[in-house]
Amino acid sequence: MDDVEKAILISFDESGAIDSELKSQAVNFCQQIKETPSVCRLCIEKLCFCKLVQVQFWCLQTLHEVLRVKYGSMNLEEKNFIRKSVFSMACLESIDDKICTIWESPAFIKNKLAQVLVTLIYFEYPLIWSSVFVDFLPHLSKGTVVIDIFSRLLNALDDELVSMDYPRTPEELAVAGRVKDAMRQQCVPQIVRAWYDIVSTYRNSDPEICTTVFDCMSRYISWIDIGLIVNDAFIPLLFELILVDGISEQLRAAAAGCVFAVVSKRMDAYAKLSLLKRLEMTRVFGLISDDNDSELVSSVAALVTGYALEILECSKRVNSEDAKVVSMELLDEVLPTVFYVMQNCEMDAAFSIVQFLSGYVATMKTLSPLKEKQMLHISQILEVIRTQIRYDPMYRNNLDILDKIGMEEEDRMVESRKDLFVLLRNVGRVAPEVTQIFIRNSFASAIASSSDRNVEEVEAALSLLYALGESMTDEAMRVGTGLLSELVTNLLSTRFPCHSNRLVALIYLETITRYMKFVQENTQYIPLVLAAFLDERGIHHPNIYVSRRASYLFMRVVKLLKSKLVPFIETILQSLQDIVARFTSMNLTSKEPAGSEDGAYIFEFSQAIGLLIGMEDVPLEKQSDYLSSLLTPLCQQVEAMLMNAKRLNPEDSPLKIANIQQIIVAINALSKGFSERLVTASRPAIGHMFKQTLDVLLQILVVFPKVEPLRTKVLSFIHRMVDTLGASVFPYLPKALEQLLAESEPKEMVGFLLLLNQLICKFSTLVHDILEEVFPAIAGRVLSAIQSIVDSSGPEANTEEIREVQELQKTLFTFLHVITTHDLSSVFLSPRSRDFLTAIMQLLLHTSCHHKDIITRKACVQIFIRLIKDWCARPYGEEKVPGFQSFMIETFATNCCLHSVLDKSFEFGDANTLVLFGEIVLAQKVMYEKFGDDFLVHLVSKGFPSAHCPRNLAEQYCQKLK
Repeated sequence: MDDVEKAILISFDESGAIDSELKSQAVNFCQQIKETPSVCRLCIEKLCFCKLVQVQFWCLQTLHEVLRVKYGSMNLEEKNFIRKSVFSMACLESIDDKICTIWESPAFIKNKLAQVLVTLIYFEYPLIWSSVFVDFLPHLSKGTVVIDIFSRLLNALDDELVSMDYPRTPEELAVAGRVKDAMRQQCVPQIVRAWYDIVSTYRNSDPEICTTVFDCMSRYISWIDIGLIVNDAFIPLLFELILVDGISEQLRAAAAGCVFAVVSKRMDAYAKLSLLKRLEMTRVFGLISDDNDSELVSSVAALVTGYALEILECSKRVNSEDAKVVSMELLDEVLPTVFYVMQNCEMDAAFSIVQFLSGYVATMKTLSPLKEKQMLHISQILEVIRTQIRYDPMYRNNLDILDKIGMEEEDRMVESRKDLFVLLRNVGRVAPEVTQIFIRNSFASAIASSSDRNVEEVEAALSLLYALGESMTDEAMRVGTGLLSELVTNLLSTRFPCHSNRLVALIYLETITRYMKFVQENTQYIPLVLAAFLDERGIHHPNIYVSRRASYLFMRVVKLLKSKLVPFIETILQSLQDIVARFTSMNLTSKEPAGSEDGAYIFEFSQAIGLLIGMEDVPLEKQSDYLSSLLTPLCQQVEAMLMNAKRLNPEDSPLKIANIQQIIVAINALSKGFSERLVTASRPAIGHMFKQTLDVLLQILVVFPKVEPLRTKVLSFIHRMVDTLGASVFPYLPKALEQLLAESEPKEMVGFLLLLNQLICKFSTLVHDILEEVFPAIAGRVLSAIQSIVDSSGPEANTEEIREVQELQKTLFTFLHVITTHDLSSVFLSPRSRDFLTAIMQLLLHTSCHHKDIITRKACVQIFIRLIKDWCARPYGEEKVPGFQSFMIETFATNCCLHSVLDKSFEFGDANTLVLFGEIVLAQKVMYEKFGDDFLVHLVSKGFPSAHCPRNLAEQYCQKLK
């Protein structure tokens, strides 16, 4: 072993036994050898004499690299030597009287040799080395060793150059085209003949080499003359090998792969249809069996599905009636086998079940009526859909407890079902009756299925019924078209043994909700619906995910059925007695926040109860009793906790605060069922109960003034009471607003201003006195908070605190806009508010000129327009706000109406900016109407000159403005 061989062995060593420095030296030594001019001769010499695979691989890899990088700079003698030597190795010819033993080496060495040959073909075929393939063919008679290397050469040529499965550069595409054209013209027929002879010769003695040849051949069929394969010699041989029993399964599968390549070859639709018919594919259908793991079954399954897909594509592209009839006949033959494959075999990843079936269903839309065979196919398509949407039982426990594996499987199924349910809708439109019968039978079969399959069968059947409803019109749903009436009746009256399973329980409730329009028209089913939601199948289900969802869906059911539920209110409340008791007597000793399990759906549950008992159809006495039984215990709990607040120890405090939060959420949701008209006009006694509740909850702000979550919940309830109690809420507002304002941080102040906006929008000038009272405190607090961030920018403006203040600033402008547009601008002029007037005007001016948000700038300009109208009489009238007119003429008109518009940041191509510009023009129009020539004179003499505008243009502008 010489130094080169030692260095190669050391550089390839991965055992860790070699010193890292020595290995580094070896790598550097090998690299230096690569740079020597004689490296190619060295490599070929080593390949002839050395049997160490590391050395052989290094030599072939080096030859490959040198050829790719330095081919253009090599001399003719060196190229000839490499070409002759490498070809001799591949054909078992001697080199300098020495036969290279590379054929004894592992497969990866032979693949590397093939790669070197392909590199030579890339540069030399056909212009320099035109005979490479023709010269190779006679050597195939030497036996399977050369046949194997020749197949590897053709495979490498496909991988490295010809195949379109890999991205290619324009140069590679040009070379590929050149090579294929030359091969078609010169040697493809001889190569195909060689393939046929090899398979005929070795089919019994060496099926492995025949398999290798077929795998290679299937790569080339896509671009060679199809007549070389589809003829009276090759096709019978392929089918004979596929069908004969007792030979290698791999060989049979490889033969099927070749026929698949034939079927997939791109060609004219009419020619393709003729070819597909000629193949008589029915011969292989019987090979599909339950042995899914069989290589032969997988190959034949891919062949059959590919064949069906090609027929379908042909049917779309042919126009003649005869061709369409042929395509439909071929499809009718193959479809039963395709359906079997879809349900029982591993599918080729390239074959989309949904895409194929959708294409087939689309062809049926033009056929009316459907024939018996096509109706059968529809049933089989539906069976495929049912199979594909069914969960694997191996995930049953994961899905029920919804662990990480369960969540991943559920997400995967949700995604894959989307297309399948679209397909179901399309099938339902083509054959509605068949679809409904299938779903009815699936439902019956699921009920009767054995317990080990019950969960997945039932869930799939319910999912099909749910999906059916998505494709039905409201009218069809109400009437119960077709079998729908029977399906819904069966749904409501069935109790599944597997109802405790989360997935089954959820889809059962979702499906009932889906068909509520039918129940609205057929009220005799209401008791069955209520039972499903109120017993252990729904709200009382042991799985918390199900009971939460049931509460939400029950709320939707109540909204839909409304007054139809009045006769059942007593029954409903009795059924929910334990749930009601749970949230009207929160557990104060639990180490977890009270109602932590119920909290996620207590809002929907309470809202459902509120909607039920809040209807005018409920007698007043009953309504009062129901509401009192809910509000009284809840309020008593709050009062008890408020009384004991001072004695709270730090450990209990978070728990009790969480309880109060849940109570406020429950009361808030409960109140949503009561309209303002009912509680203020028709039944003021109900309104009185809510006022008492409001009185209790406002105490929370006094006892817990700095607990932000409680303040937020109480604020939300005040919003609710404004809508529910109307003007009768007024007596409670001063106290509420005072407490909310007392401890407000910027984030809370935003909520406070939104409450005031609601009051102003609802009651307009009726809130004048309240607004006048709180405005000075608001102005002082907000102006102080935003002083530091007016138009702030850069990284330092991206803190949470700064973002909260920016949100407050934005809300302030909305608040000021709401005040001015509801005839309340006089609030700014009250004795206590006047101190802030200048600061507010300056803030509005600065914002209208410079703010980054165009919508905010527009709002500020609109505020000024409204103030001009409110505070300024016609020309020469008495000045209502001293200094305001001169401020508008001298400052606003110049800065906002002129300089801000001329700024390069003013984008006239932006739609919002154009709207802002319209408001600025309107502001000038209003100023001219109110201020007359005083405004125009200042514009011409001071405004335009400051913008370097010639006087004649300024005067023209004023004329246009007039």
